[in-house]
Amino acid sequence: MNRFRLPKFLSYIDFGILFSALALVTIGILSIFSSGVDAEGNRVSTEYMKQLIWAVSGLFLMMFASSIDLGRYKDYSVLIYLLFMLILIYTRIGGKVVNGARSWIGIGDYGIQPSEFAKLATILFLARYLDGSEEESDIKRLMISGLIIVVPVALILLQPDFGTSLVFFPILIFMIYIAGLDTKYIVFILLTIVFTFLLLILPLSEKYLLKRSIPALFMLHRQPYNIYLLVVLIALAALSAWGWNRYRKRYYFWLSYSGLLASVSLLLSIAAQKVLKEYQIMRLMVFLDPGIDPRGSGWNILQAVTAIGSGGVTGKGYLQGTQSHAKYIPQQSTDFIFSIIAEEWGFLGGLVVFALFCFILFRCVKLLSTVKDRYLSFVVAGIMGMFFFHFLINAGMAMGIMPITGIPLYFLSYGGSSLWAAMIAVGILLGISARRYRM
Repeated sequence: MNRFRLPKFLSYIDFGILFSALALVTIGILSIFSSGVDAEGNRVSTEYMKQLIWAVSGLFLMMFASSIDLGRYKDYSVLIYLLFMLILIYTRIGGKVVNGARSWIGIGDYGIQPSEFAKLATILFLARYLDGSEEESDIKRLMISGLIIVVPVALILLQPDFGTSLVFFPILIFMIYIAGLDTKYIVFILLTIVFTFLLLILPLSEKYLLKRSIPALFMLHRQPYNIYLLVVLIALAALSAWGWNRYRKRYYFWLSYSGLLASVSLLLSIAAQKVLKEYQIMRLMVFLDPGIDPRGSGWNILQAVTAIGSGGVTGKGYLQGTQSHAKYIPQQSTDFIFSIIAEEWGFLGGLVVFALFCFILFRCVKLLSTVKDRYLSFVVAGIMGMFFFHFLINAGMAMGIMPITGIPLYFLSYGGSSLWAAMIAVGILLGISARRYRM
C-alpha cells in the first residue's frame, strides 16, 4: 500500500512558522473586529473586512514569495533596492499625508506604504553585499553596510516617519552579527541609537521633566553651539584615527571610537530635530513620565496601560472590552492592538501572542543553523531583526515600557502594507526553509 507523501519541496517547509503566522493573523482580525464595536454594542467600523481581504491576498503573496529561489536571483537585489529608493523619493514628493507623514501612495482611499516593502528590499541588497565582501575589513564592511541602511532611513525620516526609520537599525545589527563583524562595531551602533535618543529629547526634557535649563548642556542642543561642538568632535575623531593608523596605540583607537560615536550621535540628533515635529519627539519622551502630558502624547500610554491592567489574568471576555469599546485608546486597531488583546483575553491571551512571536523567532534561529547558503542566512537574520523589533517596540509601548514610535504589530495591526510585508517575509522564510540544505 502506497503511503501519501508530500512533495519534496513541501516536506522541508517550516510549518511551525507558517501556522504561527496564520494564528497571529487570525487573532489580529478578531481583535480588529472587536475594535470596531462601540460601548453600546453598535458596529462603527468595517476595518476587519478590509483586513480579511488583505490577509487572503497576503496568502497568495506569501505563496509566491516562497516559490522564488532567492539564491538564484540575488544579483537582482540591487535593482530591487534602487527601485524602492526611487519609490520613496516619489512618495516624499507626491505621496499622501496620513497622520502627519507623507508616506503613502495610491488612488483615493486605497494606497500602500512603500517604506514597509523598502525594509525587505534593503535586507535583500544588504545580504548580497555582505555575502560578497568577506575578504574586506570589518570597518569597510560596517561603513558600506551603514550607507546601504542610511539611504532609506534618510528618505523615510524626510516623510517624516521616525518609527519606521528605526526598524532598519536592528536589521543592520542582526545581519552584521551573523556576518561575523567585531562585537565592538555592533556595540557602536547600539550606543549611537541610545545617545541619539537622549540628545533628541534633551530640549523637551529640560522643559517638561527638569523644568529648568542646565547651562552645562546647552552646547548639546542649541545652535550654533552644537555645530561648533560637532566640528570639534569630528576633528578629535580624525586626529585619533590618524594616531592609531600611525602608531598603533590602543588609546588612539578608543579615542577615535569615542569621538566618532559622539559626533555621529550628535549629527543624527541635529538632523532628526530638523525633520521631526515636536509632537513626534514628545511621543519618545512621555514613556519616561506619561504624566507630563496626560491629555496629549501621554494619553496613549495611560489608556493602553489601563486597558492591559484591567484585563487581569483571563481578561474581560471577547467583545467585552470597556476601554477599547469606549474609544479611550487612540489608534486601537493599529498601534495599540495589543491593548485590546490584553484587555479582552487577559495575561493569558497576551502570553499566547508572546509565545507565537517567540516561536517564529526561535524557528528563525534554527533556520540559521541549518541553511547552507550564506546569502540566505543573512536574509533570515534581517527578517528576524525586523520581526523582533516590531514586536518588542509595539508590545512594549502598549505596556508603557517603550517609547511611542507608531510602528505596527506585525500580523495583528490593521493595515494592508504592514500585513503584506509580514506575509511576504514569511513566504521568504518558508522558501529558504524548503531549500536550506542546498548550497
